[in-house]
Order: sequence, then C-alpha cells, then structure tokens
Amino acid sequence: DSIFFRDGVRRIDFVLSYVDDLNKEWEKKLERRKEFESNLQKAGLELETEDKKESEDGKIYFVKIHAPWEVLITYAEVLNIKVPIKENDIPSTVENPLDCMLAPLRLPEKVMHPEPDYFTAPFSKDKQELYLINDESTFFSPSMRNRIVNYILTRCPYGTEEGKKKFGIKRLLNNGTYSAAYPLHDCQYWKKANDPNCDNERYTLYVEWARFLRFYKEQPLDLIRKYYGEKIGIYFAWLGFYTEMLFLAAVVGLICFLYGLFTMDENMSSKEICDPAIGGEIIMCPLCDRECEYWRLNTTCASSEYSHLFDNVATLFFAIFMGIWVTLFLEFWKRRQARLKYEWDLVDFEEEQQQLQLRPEYEAKCTQKKKNPVTQEMEPYLPITSQAVRFCISGTTVLFWVSLIIASMIAVIVYRLAVYAAFASLMENTQSLQSISGLLTPQLATSVTASCLNFVIIMILNFLYERIAIWITDMEIPRTHMEYENRLTMKMFLFQFVNYYSSCFYVAFFKGKFVGYPGAYTYMFNRWRNEECDPAGCLIELTTQLTIVMAGKQIWGNIQEAIVPWICNWWGRRKARSNPENLYSRWEQDHDLQTFGALGLFYEYLEMVIQFGFITLFVASFPLAPLLALMNNILEIRVDSWKLTTQYRRPVAAKAHSIGVWQEILNGMAILSVVTNAFIVAFTSDMIPRLVFYYAYSEDEDSPMSGYINNSLSVFQISDFPERNKPKLNPENFVICRLVYRDYRYPPDHERKYLHTMQFWHILAAKLAFIIIMEHVVFIVKFFVAWMIPDVPADVKAKIKREKYLTQKILHEYELEKLKERL
Repeated sequence: DSIFFRDGVRRIDFVLSYVDDLNKEWEKKLERRKEFESNLQKAGLELETEDKKESEDGKIYFVKIHAPWEVLITYAEVLNIKVPIKENDIPSTVENPLDCMLAPLRLPEKVMHPEPDYFTAPFSKDKQELYLINDESTFFSPSMRNRIVNYILTRCPYGTEEGKKKFGIKRLLNNGTYSAAYPLHDCQYWKKANDPNCDNERYTLYVEWARFLRFYKEQPLDLIRKYYGEKIGIYFAWLGFYTEMLFLAAVVGLICFLYGLFTMDENMSSKEICDPAIGGEIIMCPLCDRECEYWRLNTTCASSEYSHLFDNVATLFFAIFMGIWVTLFLEFWKRRQARLKYEWDLVDFEEEQQQLQLRPEYEAKCTQKKKNPVTQEMEPYLPITSQAVRFCISGTTVLFWVSLIIASMIAVIVYRLAVYAAFASLMENTQSLQSISGLLTPQLATSVTASCLNFVIIMILNFLYERIAIWITDMEIPRTHMEYENRLTMKMFLFQFVNYYSSCFYVAFFKGKFVGYPGAYTYMFNRWRNEECDPAGCLIELTTQLTIVMAGKQIWGNIQEAIVPWICNWWGRRKARSNPENLYSRWEQDHDLQTFGALGLFYEYLEMVIQFGFITLFVASFPLAPLLALMNNILEIRVDSWKLTTQYRRPVAAKAHSIGVWQEILNGMAILSVVTNAFIVAFTSDMIPRLVFYYAYSEDEDSPMSGYINNSLSVFQISDFPERNKPKLNPENFVICRLVYRDYRYPPDHERKYLHTMQFWHILAAKLAFIIIMEHVVFIVKFFVAWMIPDVPADVKAKIKREKYLTQKILHEYELEKLKERL
C-alpha cells in the first residue's frame, strides 16, 4: 500500500494505466505510448512501469510518474504557484465570546488548520533561497504536484497523424491508448498507512468529515483545500455556508407553517365550505362536459382546510422575508468568499487563470495563429466566420431542446385535461371512493399523477440533454477552461431551468386562469376543456407539484451520487477480495474506483442551484421548502464528502477563486424570485380577494369574512347550458349551479348577464397594486442591504494590503542583497 516508487524514495505523482489488447490498432497504440512516454521523460518526468503480471487481474500495465525537484520548480514558475516566504505575523482576530458555546461543533485545530499561515509569493527558480524550503520532497504538497504533472500530461505531444501534431493525455484516453490517468490517494480511507512518510490526510478526512455522524460538525475546509485543491474546497465552503443560512429560513418557514396549522379552525372560508347549511347547499357546476354530475361544495371540505396551511397571512410575510434572506445570503457569501480568497492565496488568481488555462483542445484544433496584443506572441485563434457558424449550430440545438421541453409540458397538460374528466366522473359516480373523495379531489388527483409523470419526463430529458450540451460546447471550441465551464453552465442551467420550473409556472400562473364559464368554456386544441383550480385554489396544487418534483429530485440525486458509485466499485472489486491484501497495490485500488471527472463539480453546483430556485422562486406557496432543502443539504454535504473520499479516484487539483458564473445565476434568480412570489401571492393565492371582501364588501361587522364564499361564487342558470356542456343526468332537477371558484360574474337575471362584476375589476386592480408595492418594498430593502454590507471585510482588506507591502519589501531587500553580492 505504498505511494512511492520501488526505491521507497520517489513519490508517485500520477499513474497511467493501459491494457495490451491485441486488436487491429494494437501497433498504433503501442507506437503512441512509446512516443508519449519518451516525450514525458524528455520533459524531465521519471517513469516506472508495473508489468501486467504484477497486476491483480494479470491484464493491466501501470505507468507510475514522478516529478523531480527541477521539473516542479520549473513549472511552479510557469504556473505562477504561490509558496511561503515568511510566517504570517498579523495577530489573529479577537476570539468570539460565543466560541465556548460552539465548542461541540468544532473540530480539532490540527484538522481545521493543518498548516501554519504564511505570507506567500509566486515561485521563481532564481530566488530559491528566498522561500521557506525545509525539505524539497515535501515543499510542494501532493495536490500541487499532481496539478503540475497534469499540466505537463495535457500538453505533451505523442506524434503526428493525418498531417496534424497530436498531443495531450485526454486524446490518448479518448482513443483508448491509455485506459486511465489519475493521481493517487495517500492511504486507505478506513485505516492509516504503514509508511511513516505518508500524510494519511484521506483517513483524517474520512474520520472527521465524511461520516454522517459528524453532520453537526464544521467542515475542515483548509484540509479539503490542501488535499483536493481550491476548486473543490470553494464548493464545499459555499455548500456549507448555504446550508447554515438555510437554517434561519427553515426556522421562519416552519413558524409560518405552524401558524397556518394552529389557525386552521379559525379560517372562515373553510368553515363555510364545510358547513352543511352553506357549503352543503351550494350546488357546483359539473367539472367536465356531459359525463360529470352536479356536486356539492362541502365535498371539498378537507382540501379547503389543508389549503389554509399554505395560504394565510404568514405566507405574505414569508415571501417578503425570503426576498431579504436571499440578499443577505448572497452578500454574506461574497464576504466569506473574499476571506477565503485571502486565506487560500487566490487574490491575484483571476489574471493568472486567463493567461494559463488555455485548453489543449483549443491549441490542437485552431491551426491559424495571430499575435496577442498583450504578450506580443503568436497564439492559435478561431476565425470569426468559424465561430459564428458554430454558435448558430449551438444556439439552434439549444432552442430545439428547449422547444422539446415546452412540447413535453404541453403533452402533460393534455394528459391533465384528458384524465381530469375521467377522475371527475369516476370520483363523483363511484360509491367506493366516497370515503377519500373529500381529501382527494379530481383536481388534486390529476395534479399528483401529472406531477409524477412530469418528474419522469424531466429525468429522461435531463439524461439526454447532458450529452448534447457537452457535445455542442466541445464543438464551439472555447479558448480557456473557464470559458468552457461558463458556456456549458449557461446551456445546462437554461435547459434545466425550463425543464424543472415550467410545470410549476403553469400551475402557478396559467392553470385555472383561462377556463371561461358554462356556455363559453375555453378548450385546448378545440377538444379538451381547460381545467379549473381546486375549489380551495391553485396554491395547494402548486405545493403538491413542488413537493413531488423537489423531493423526487433530491431522493433521485442521492441515489445517483451514493448508491450507484458504491455498487459499481463493489462490482469492480469483487475479484480483488479473493487475493491477499499485500498484492492489491495502492494504484490498483485507486484504479478500481470511479472517476470524478472534469465536470463532477459542475453537476454538484447545478443540483444545488436548481434547489435554490425551488426555495426562492415558489417559496410563497410552500414555506416548508427551506426545511426540506436544509435536511437534504445536511445529508448532501456528508454524501458528497463520503463519495469523494471513499468511492472516487483522487481528482486532479485545480484552482478557483470563486464559484464562477454560478454567482451571476444566483443573483438573477434572487431578483426573479421577488417577481414570482409577488405574482403567486396576488394571482395564485386567495389572499387579495379575501382582503378586498374584508375591507370593501363585507356586510357583517361582527364577523367580516362571513358570506365570503357565497359572494365569490357566481350563479349560472342550468337551462342556459349548451348541448355540448350539459350533463346527461340531473336527478334532483337543480335550477342553478355555481361556476368557477373565485369568479365574479353578474347573475342570469341581470342585464349584463355573465359579464364580470365591478368586484372582479376591484380585485384585479388590488392585485396589480399589491405586486407593484411588494416588488418595490422588497427591492428597496434588498438594494439597501446590499449597499450596507461591503463585499470584502475591513480586516481582510487590511491583511491583503499588509501582505502585499511585506512581500514587496522582502523581494526588494532580497534584490538589494543580491546586488551587493555582485558588486
């Protein structure tokens, strides 16, 4: 279980593996490997090959790579890697008096801060004595070493094919020349290594971070950064901070839900619906044409009571609160991110990234060159005409897939309309369903089945589109790694935004709004009658839709992330278990693990940002959404850490100074959430009609809301039914029925028969006024809060200035000393 060459001195920084299959391309692959490995040695790397006879299955060759000191210092300068020059002498911040209360949540200091804090400067070969080099073998951490070796591997040539120069390990993996390329974990995760020179950081991460029983503990971010690199470290820092902030939103949401629960009995609307003398005497018009019968309003008693859980005054408060919460979250994250940038030496990383992360694929495919006006060097470039053609193909493909989502949503709506009549007819006419019909209305039954169907379609479309998005992004040939990720992010997010949220937007803003009235119903494709909202309103159906899609996505995500890799690894290791442990080498153990991949982190961010949309865009309809998200994220942190530490090969360390384009996406969703929640409260909930009735139309001073149900239901004369809509049966010879819930139309004996009343227009005006007022209030508070909270804490600004000053001073003094020596 060693991470060293056979001499026990040289560290294995990377491993390549291949299978010597004797097919028609065997000779070509052999030639590529010889050329590639020869060029790696010319670049200064040292190789050691393990014969297939030594491998556990007798088929796989392993090429172990070591980067000697000269290679490391050369590429540390090329990659502008910052290294220690002096121990940090800035005194630590004053301890928080609450720290003693937070002690149970703390991890040991050695785990939280595995290294002393240093002032750093970019490495230079000519100034080696300037840096704190105690031991050359440990000066560069394993994550720095594997990053340097990976940089060499991605740019190392392996020959000329079809007149073009070929290079890079990625191409060799794609064409099957090598089967895998990966850095090694430093030990087994469940026990420490026998070698005293091994750091055992993987074991520490597993014990202190990756076990679920540690869910209440803080994350060892410095150790994560040291072992996996800054890019993975910043993801876990963001996920942990997001989860901490969710705690506040979850508590307030739970209080709002409990308020709805405790005031259920005081809700006058549901009381009137459930009252046999009121709701029992109100005859409602049929829910579908011909087959459905007349029904009594009190049959929806249970659903109207439950709708009060989410449709009450607390909902309005929570919608406003979440608008402010999301601003606080984003602003405080910027401060947290600024602190991490300083602590992890990422303050000047942006320019470095632009210059150094040129993609090998871009260099390989772009044969034309032009002079860079900044560096004055010849660089490959993609002509404007070629870019335009590629963007057109890419844009058309994305539009086609977005259209496919919209088409699938229309198909689900058609399903809803088609089965709605069947459910309505079945539930009204079948005696065996009478016991549940009060709780499960035709609208709710349709909504539940349609939501489940919609979730299945979402998952299928996601699976297909992921591959399409990667293909079209590759076709565009982005210049840098950052540009590649940003383009793929926008494509995937746009698609998933439409995919996950379109059904919620339909229920929230379109369902029940374009129904018409008896005699003038609205039909889709002139065949299916548009469905009405539940008599208790559409909010309870939006809550159902959100619960099914959000919970289903989270459960499915955890199955994919945890159970699937575990099964794959168990299946891959089943043969190795029959061999003695001392024959199962460290590189073979890691070879049998799953690959995290360059886009592994991208999918983690995407999952969390989609969840962020659920808890912000539609939170007015579901105050428990932040609580659901909080419980999921507590599990998510431990699942992600467990799979990364135990089920995946060690990812190549990469740098990142922020969460990238995701920050802009979160900002956009925060602004959109204010608009969507204002519209949900105004148009989807029953709050505004109730308030208008309370202040303008109530006739009972002692009980202002009594009479609301009777007031909001319009009257229709059954004899006015056209033949197409008229029910086949009317056994009780009803003369009138009430139409669409919360519809305000003149009665049949009025001169403006069935037209909207003035109350309808008063309510509409109140809704629009509410939207304008709520949006302006929340936006003003949001922008004021954002202005009040600086993006970079004052102490971090001071530390950055102090470090720059000291670094320049040390370098200046060093240059003076050198000059004196020469003179």
